Amino acid sequence: MSTSSGMFHRHRAMAESYGADAERYDRARTSFPPALIDAITSSAPATAVDVGCGTGVVARLLQETGCQVLGVEPDERSATYARSRGLDVEVSTFEAWDPAGRLFDAVVAGRTWHWIDPLAGAAKAATALRPGGRLTIFWNASETPSELAQAFLEINRRMFPENTTLLKNSTSTFESCTRSVTKAGDNIREAGGFAEPDFLRFDWERTYTRDEWLDVLPTLSAYTRLPSGRREELLAAMGDAVDTYGGSFPMRYATLAVAATRTGG
Repeated sequence: MSTSSGMFHRHRAMAESYGADAERYDRARTSFPPALIDAITSSAPATAVDVGCGTGVVARLLQETGCQVLGVEPDERSATYARSRGLDVEVSTFEAWDPAGRLFDAVVAGRTWHWIDPLAGAAKAATALRPGGRLTIFWNASETPSELAQAFLEINRRMFPENTTLLKNSTSTFESCTRSVTKAGDNIREAGGFAEPDFLRFDWERTYTRDEWLDVLPTLSAYTRLPSGRREELLAAMGDAVDTYGGSFPMRYATLAVAATRTGG
């Protein structure tokens, strides 16, 4: 499926497909660096809303700092899993969610903002934040070592030739994530109610074994809804590529974020 970068929020079925294997998603998906959490909590927020909280990956990182977190998640399966891990979750899309007069110190969205109507999302965040509260939107950009990236690209080109977004992101997502963060900043300005956004970057690296990477792949949006036969074909090909590379590989990451402070008296 090919989806233009500005239209992801219109594809609800894809956005809500992660809950089909919530335990795997929680176990396998890459987390976020401590420096990002330090930046979010530098103003010592007592309360936060986690937009599209999924299984609660970001929420738990914030809870560990003493912040009280409310998750907003459209998929009941992911919400159920997050509740089992101790998170309070309200089931709703963020655009339709009702803060019911509550004001929070922080609103965060970790790799979920592209599933949300950007202007409506920024406006909703403004209604949920107290003056001085912070909205922080972020994604993990990744870059695979060049030789292995080329092998991944060839696999995707053979199996999913019509998915132009997947093919473009097969080797690196730095360009698409930079574009997403820039657009989120533009939408925050357009929605109003916020000071000028700040743009942040945190570089880090993670090494994946073959099995760890094969655990990640079914949680990626391009692959979450594959029928079992196609999924096994994909995993076999990707596993062979990692084996040929040496059985493990380092993935270069940068967490790219935009943050803005709610204005008002």
